[in-house]
Amino acid sequence: MAFPTELTAILSGASTGQLANWRTTDLIRPEIQDRPKALYSFRDVLALRTFVHLRKDVSLQKIRVAMRNLRDYDLTDHPSTYKLVSDQRSVILLQDDGATDLVLKKGQRLLGSMDDVFAPFTNLQGQNVIDFRRPRPNLEVRERRLGGWPTISGTRVPYDTVALLLRDGTVGPEEASNYYPRVSPAAAMDATDFDEAVRRLRSAG
Repeated sequence: MAFPTELTAILSGASTGQLANWRTTDLIRPEIQDRPKALYSFRDVLALRTFVHLRKDVSLQKIRVAMRNLRDYDLTDHPSTYKLVSDQRSVILLQDDGATDLVLKKGQRLLGSMDDVFAPFTNLQGQNVIDFRRPRPNLEVRERRLGGWPTISGTRVPYDTVALLLRDGTVGPEEASNYYPRVSPAAAMDATDFDEAVRRLRSAG
């Protein structure tokens, strides 16, 4: 699944400007397409959200150092493969057998948790970053469902398919179930609201 820049920005919490900067400075380049239009993979979105979460506690320079030090440990898989958290001073790599400081005390073993990266949080700019797994109450993001594209909860119906159905006003939220039986009026409204957020970001760019 290919994620356009605007949807990537909303799901990751990174601004479109940050995404452009991080592409040109090689913090992370889109797996799918970089030019002329950036298209990100689900793994890219996960890695970007991790970077945004880290950035509220540590400098971008420390994040870059952490990524370089991963390579020093011969950890060269996609950044989303690694569980990276912060103790507000450094970047920590979480593994099954413990945790390792990647910046201040390189190689020192520590403790930590990954759950905060996926829960809602406030980024460095004071903006609220949505819940990654549930971007709206009736929407879900699951990697094994449509490659991580946001869907109506408990279904394989993409949010934007429902939003498109309702966009011109001829079909109302209460009628969405006539087309998609498991889409409630509340879910249809959530799909429309989320789609409008993505579209606003696209028009602002």
